[in-house]
Amino acid sequence: EPQWRRSRDDALLEILYGSGLRVGELCGLDIDSADLKRSSVTVWGKGAKERRVPMSLAAVETVQMWLKIRHEVVGEASGAALFLNSRGKRLGTRDVRRVLDHRAINPTHPHALRHTYATHLLDGGADLRSVQELLGHSDVATTQRYTHVSKERLRSVYTSTHPRA
Repeated sequence: EPQWRRSRDDALLEILYGSGLRVGELCGLDIDSADLKRSSVTVWGKGAKERRVPMSLAAVETVQMWLKIRHEVVGEASGAALFLNSRGKRLGTRDVRRVLDHRAINPTHPHALRHTYATHLLDGGADLRSVQELLGHSDVATTQRYTHVSKERLRSVYTSTHPRA
């Protein structure tokens, strides 16, 4: 596997999970969508709604590494797309699925990373309204259906809040 592909895959997986993006949003990212100094990414979501989402430190670092070697795919004038395939074209949703199938220990659907992102935020104490904003949902009911409360979180809430726990 070429180094550029490993670097690209690391970056896209870190953003996909670390920012909770939809696969289509990830594929639509341009280089200037990522503000590495502010650790954030500007995303065009469903309904052409723009939102700014934080990036994890790991995502920032892997994107920086990817950008250093991105030119190896097609040269310096390779267009605006952040993530490219081996032909120098914008990565598509099927390409992302192949990356996940190749890299994951237990291959899963890319959308599962978005569910995991939301669940981890909620389990960590984030309020539903904030998660709604981060995911780009216009209705909080969508966010409620989208996430599930883990058994560990239920136990933690019970033991930390019930007077007889």
